[in-house]
Amino acid sequence: MTNQAFPAIAHLLRAHTVVEERLSGELSAVHGLSLKELLLLMFLEKAPASRLSRVELARCMHTSASTITRQAAPLEKRGLVGRDVDARDARLSYVVLTPTGQQLVEDARATFERSSSTFFRDRWTDDEIAGLSELLGRLTVSLPGSLI
Repeated sequence: MTNQAFPAIAHLLRAHTVVEERLSGELSAVHGLSLKELLLLMFLEKAPASRLSRVELARCMHTSASTITRQAAPLEKRGLVGRDVDARDARLSYVVLTPTGQQLVEDARATFERSSSTFFRDRWTDDEIAGLSELLGRLTVSLPGSLI
């Protein structure tokens, strides 16, 4: 009996690298954003009042709060996000999507969706793509941070 899990994980990791590389390249060329920056902005857009604490953002993006701080800094300089202090606890701050950031998210999402379709169009049917989406969704169903 062979272990099918190892090749599945190896293929998944390789595919992740290719997808992130290609999407980041297109998003950077068109909008000046990496894929991870766009995802951060999309999580803010989806959040109530378009704001999340760094810890909440880190949970959504499966990274550390310090990584979120490093990712948010250049976005803040560009005016895409701002900071908001909690009214009840001054130690707690939020990353807030600005109107400029909101507009960029809308524009970049359209590029992201167009680019996403190019990964499959010449090799997969719509049913196969739907099946892959369902399988990957089952893999991550209980994790925080869904954008779907």
